[in-house]
Amino acid sequence: MEISVIGAGHVGLVTGACFADLGHRVVIVDNDAKRIAGLKKGAMPYYEPGLEELVLRGIREKRLTFTTSMKEAVDKTTIIFIAVGTPQKATGEADLAYVENVARSIAEHLPGYRLIVEKSTVPVQTGKWVHHTIKTYLKKKHPFDVASNPEFLREGSAIQDIMKPDRVVIGVESERAKKLLTELYKPLGVPIVVTDIASAELIKHASNSFLSMKISFINAVSQICERAGADVEQVAHGMGLDPRIGRSFLNAGAGYGGFCFPKDVEAFIKISETFGYDFELMKAVRNVNEHQKRSFAQKVQKALWVVRGKTIGVLGLAFKPNTDDMRYAPAIDVIEYLEGEGAAVQAFDPQAMHEAQKLLPNVKMCKDPYEAARGADCLVIATEWNEFKELNFTRIKKLLKQPLIVDGRNIYDPDRMKKLGFRYIPIGRGRHEAH
Repeated sequence: MEISVIGAGHVGLVTGACFADLGHRVVIVDNDAKRIAGLKKGAMPYYEPGLEELVLRGIREKRLTFTTSMKEAVDKTTIIFIAVGTPQKATGEADLAYVENVARSIAEHLPGYRLIVEKSTVPVQTGKWVHHTIKTYLKKKHPFDVASNPEFLREGSAIQDIMKPDRVVIGVESERAKKLLTELYKPLGVPIVVTDIASAELIKHASNSFLSMKISFINAVSQICERAGADVEQVAHGMGLDPRIGRSFLNAGAGYGGFCFPKDVEAFIKISETFGYDFELMKAVRNVNEHQKRSFAQKVQKALWVVRGKTIGVLGLAFKPNTDDMRYAPAIDVIEYLEGEGAAVQAFDPQAMHEAQKLLPNVKMCKDPYEAARGADCLVIATEWNEFKELNFTRIKKLLKQPLIVDGRNIYDPDRMKKLGFRYIPIGRGRHEAH
């Protein structure tokens, strides 16, 4: 098939590269000329495992091209995926200006039938507005369809999530659109859920909001565990064995971050308000998450007694492992709180330090975990990178001013850390905590 993807961000670039790898001819469009020039040379704008190899293969085999020209993309392709940003406004609503601009541009260049597919996460009923916008600005009365095909990509495993998804959701309102998208995804051999457009749009927001709710729920439970002397890891294990609940996303920690969960929860609250419903449950999910980040920072403060004048080593800055994405990363809130209390912070992250330095200019970025620990009064775990699980703790203990680790991701065994001589403070593991 001839496919174009508008937007070379986290969703658009991975989606386009994967479609090309499946054998389709793909044009990726972005108005950022510098980004497009870099991609033509094989330079990745962000880190995602396996992406560079995938893009270079697509370029080499002449199935993947990049351009800043909307006209070129619309002329050459039958299916046009809209994967531009939908950033959060100050009000919490999604800003759909980029989506509208793309819809207008498609209308101005439309040479014949095209299927325009929303890939970006958008509020329910956006499909109607995309259709209305294209129809309004269409120069000639060419036929077209609008569809919704929400993405369910997790940064760090985005390629796997496209190539081996749990399901593919397509919201369509014509047989022609259904046939095209079904044919596109059929080779993946996974369930294809066909709905109307509004339902497909809601599936995305409802899914992310539900997962956020699971995280906030177990984080709230972790607060009870700490106070009651229980262990949240054991509680989560016992809960997760119930197939109605499941173990995934029941990991207590310093709060969720990233671009999707905070933004989508806020957007879902606003969407609900638009339709006259006060979604109090999602407001509680948001509030628990904010409290969890603050609570973790205060846990570090309590462990040190006095923070002012102390040095704190932080391992992990990105909102999750296997990405360099710093958007809404809990580490930002924690570090800013500690700096506000007068601490000096030195940190290490395998991928995110370049981005983090822009957001946290006063933090000293270190070359490895051991430099982050050197001379620190406390070591804080903010992101659960695998390499942090296999540190030389004898060396870490010698480098620290005192053997204190505050773990915001529960990546270590408390009994083992105690045997190694550390004062170890995890999240929600009350029976192991000794302040």
